[in-house]
Formats: sequence, C-alpha cells, structure tokens
Amino acid sequence: IKERIYSFHRPDQREENMPGPNSYTTIKSVDGWKAGGGAPAPKKKAPPPPPEEKAFYPEVLQALQKPSLTPDSSIPLDEWLTVFVAGASGDLAKKKTYPSLFDLFRHSFLPPNTIIVGYARSPTPDADFRAKIKGFLKGGTEEEKDAFLKICIYRNGGYDSTEAVRKVFDEVNVMEKSCPTYNRLYYFAIPPTVFVPIGKSIKEAAIDVEEPGRGWSRLIVEKPFGHDLASFESLHKDISALYTEDYIYRIDHYLGKEIVQNLIILRFSNTIYEPLWNNKHISSVTITFKEDFGTQGRGGYFDKSGIIRDIIQNHLMQVMSLVAMEPPVAATGHADAANFVRDEKVKVLNCVEPVTLDDCVLGQYLASEDGTEPAYLDDDTVPDDSVTPTFATTILYVKNPRWEGVPFILKAGKALNERKAEIRIQFKKPSGLTGLFPDTHVPTNELIMRLQPNEAVYMKANVKSPGLATNIMTSELDLSYKSRFAGTELFDAYTRLILEVIRGRQATFVRDDEIRASWKIFTPLLKKIVDDKVKPIPYKFGSRGPVESDELLKKIGFEYHGGAYKWKDQA
Repeated sequence: IKERIYSFHRPDQREENMPGPNSYTTIKSVDGWKAGGGAPAPKKKAPPPPPEEKAFYPEVLQALQKPSLTPDSSIPLDEWLTVFVAGASGDLAKKKTYPSLFDLFRHSFLPPNTIIVGYARSPTPDADFRAKIKGFLKGGTEEEKDAFLKICIYRNGGYDSTEAVRKVFDEVNVMEKSCPTYNRLYYFAIPPTVFVPIGKSIKEAAIDVEEPGRGWSRLIVEKPFGHDLASFESLHKDISALYTEDYIYRIDHYLGKEIVQNLIILRFSNTIYEPLWNNKHISSVTITFKEDFGTQGRGGYFDKSGIIRDIIQNHLMQVMSLVAMEPPVAATGHADAANFVRDEKVKVLNCVEPVTLDDCVLGQYLASEDGTEPAYLDDDTVPDDSVTPTFATTILYVKNPRWEGVPFILKAGKALNERKAEIRIQFKKPSGLTGLFPDTHVPTNELIMRLQPNEAVYMKANVKSPGLATNIMTSELDLSYKSRFAGTELFDAYTRLILEVIRGRQATFVRDDEIRASWKIFTPLLKKIVDDKVKPIPYKFGSRGPVESDELLKKIGFEYHGGAYKWKDQA
C-alpha cells in the first residue's frame, strides 16, 4: 500500500520535475512524517496541459503541479478551492484579505489546488496587481511570497455585470475540473452599497449554474451591516432574497482574536469562574477599546459613522455577548454547535434595554498640548461644524437573573493616552473587610483579559507586601501569551476567520438576528444624538478622554485605581 500526498507550498520540498496532479509519487518524509512501505513509484514527467489551459494561466498551472502537505485534516487534499475576492484593488483586500490568505498558504492551510481571483472595476495586469499586494505580505521568505503570488490572478469588470463575472468563472472552471470536487469562497471586500449588485452577479453567473463536481459555495461579508436598524433590515432583505443564511459568513474580526476565542473555554471549563460569573459576585464589566492616534487624514470616512457605529455597536457588543451569555448546549463537537453558541448570544442581547443619553458620555478630541497632533476638526476631510463623537462611554444593563443590576460599560475612543482593548471584570469586595482590616484600603479584585496589544489574562489579587509591615498590595496571577507560549505563532484574526470559513464553521461569524438585536439597542440613541444635535465634550489628544466619563462610572460604582496600579507586560 502506497501512501501518496501532494504538496506545492513548501519550497524545501519542491522538485523541478515533480509529477503533475494526475501522476503519483511517494514522498519519503515530510516534516518527520514517514510514508508507508513499498517502493516509490517511478517518476514521470508531467503531461503537457491542454492548449486551452496553457492559454489561460501557465504560471498558475505550473505552481499547482508542486507537492503539498496540509496539517489540517478537515481540508481535503483532492478538492479544488477558488477564492474570489471582490474589491481586490481596495485597502481592505491589500491590508487584510491577501496577507491572511498568504498566512494560510505558507502554513499549508490551503488545499493543494487553490487559485485566488481578484476582481474589481479598474483594469490592471496580473504582474502589476501582484506587485501592489506583495508589499503587504508579512513574514515568510521571498520564495514563499513569489509562490503565493503565482496563484493570484486579477480580472476586472463591473460589480453589476453578470457577463463579466461569468467570463471569469468560465476561465477558472477549466482548471477546477482537474479535481473531482471544487469549492468556491467569495470574499466581499467592498462597501455595503455594492453587496447586492455583486451578490446578484455571482449568483446568476456562478452559483445558479449547474456544473458537475461543484462542492460548497460560501460568502464572507464585511461590516458595516447597515448604519441603523432600518438600513440593516433593508440590506438584509435584499441579501436574503439572493442567499440563505447558511451561505453567509458576516465577519467581525474581533471574534477572531485569540483572547475572544478563549472566552468560552475560560468561562465554562474552569470551576473557579462560572460560580462567580453573576451579579452576586461581579460589580461591573468594562469592555474598552482605545487608540493612541486620531483619524490621520481619513476623518471624512469616520465622520459618516462615529465611534459608536464604528466600534461599540459591533466589535464591543460581540465581545459583550460572549461575556454575558448563558452556557450553550454545545460549543464544539456537534453539527449544530455554531447555532447553539449564536442562539445564546441573541438571547442575552434581547435582554438588553436600549441605551439612553443619560447613560452615555460623548467626546471629540482637540489638539495635543504641544500642538504636534491636530484636533479632529483640523482634519481637512472633516466638516468644520462636525459633532461626530470620537469617544463614547455607554452603560448597558442586562435584564435577566444572572446580570440584573450589573452595569456593562462599553468604552471606545481615538486619540487617547494608549492603545489597548480589554475586558475588565470587577468583583465585589468580600464581606467583613472593615473588621478584618480596619483603616486599611483593600483594592478591588479584577479579572482582565487583554485583547491587544500583547495578549494576556491576569487576575489582580491582594497580597501582603514584602517586609516587616502588614500592608496590602495588588499583584497579578498572570498569563501573558508571549512569555507562556513563547515561540507559538499567534495568527491574525482575519487569518483565523478565513480558515474557519474554509472549514465551514459559522460559530465565530455574526448571524442576522444578532445584528438586529444590537441595532435595536443603539438606534434610539443614535437617532437622538442626530435629532438633538448633541455636542460632544472636548478632550485633549493623548488624555484618558473626557473627565465626565470617569464621573459617570464613579456614580455606578466602578472603582478606578487612579494610576496607583499599572500592569507590566511579563514578556
């Protein structure tokens, strides 16, 4: 019995005269894996490709005749994958989509027979397109980058042109038929205004066409999913007329972050946490997003959304739903695990009342004290009279038995004193402290999950300070990923999520009813801000934001250490 495997990803395993995909060879060893017994099959020269194939992409066909090993058993070696990137000439595709696909490629998480087709309006030769995206590919060797770029092609056409899209897939299908099954992943790296036109073109040109060997078809859709409840419902109505929910993978990259992926395991697999995860022991939950830079000349785009739409209503609400949800029926290992998790997220979001202006602080940044950083209104792309908030603190309450009375603080801002994103669980103080430690300040216990930068989970615990005096100080029980998991590669969130699409796992993608529930919470506030022309409170570039935010949090019982404590990255 001969064990045969193909590979084209690893440069150190390539041979110039390696047989083509319809020939056989036995690889003696791949990363320590030993092939089965039996003499190796004689090497054969690859048969020349049919003329029509060679006329399309000779360099792609050459790349696809290289051997490969994928470490993921859920990715079949004998199936073809076509990745169709709509909006390939845009910033999102260049900065996120293609670098993430390259990450999967160089770690052998793509099927051996993969082609990546970029599609946009502007005409660009393949060579020029590859040169544009090469500079955004991080890690790997030059040889790996060149090998990846060989399977990337570019075609142009209108997003509303069924004929242009059909022409692309007529070409690609010639190669797809070299495998018994071929699958297609469609990535919408485009604004919502063209979701429906390109979605309709793809459906008519590529999905509705019956072809032998067709496997799965999946669509990755980027935010924003509307700008309020009404616009979401309109967009959803148009998209759902074309595709059912099982086709659609709405991507929110925060759901792909390492710590967010760890939340369900941390909560439900540790005895010490779940019994404390309620209003009897937790006084507040704070989810924070901070950037230490402003709009950097792109304020015109930001001004149309503001910090609530851009960050809080989607990213932070997704994190909040995972923190607050009840245990799902199953998180993994079940055919319907994805829906079990998302069902619980929707349930908890439906328990949240719409946020009010009284439970909100809005801010807009001024120039820095030294004048080196401009104010938001100094951005030439921002209207002089803009009242768009660049900072917001919102307080939400979950009306259910687990969380009744516990404030969930969602805070986000630009041009602040540091860059970080974190979840902070603040616990209630133990009973009897005044008798045990009279006239002594006992700091509050906190569990912090740091999403970025420098991923970490640490517990702030009170201990006796070293020395002869009996003084209480705060120390950490610290799990810093860079030190504890040194040498382990932490993949970008987009890389992880694209792989989940290939695997067909929808748990880390946003379902339509989740978005609907989230917009119900924030649309009344957003409407009031516009109708009443609420003016944001000015704050200095590089500060912690408006002092009114700290005052609001103090009213609801949040205890700020006032700068007395500073976590140190153990890495």
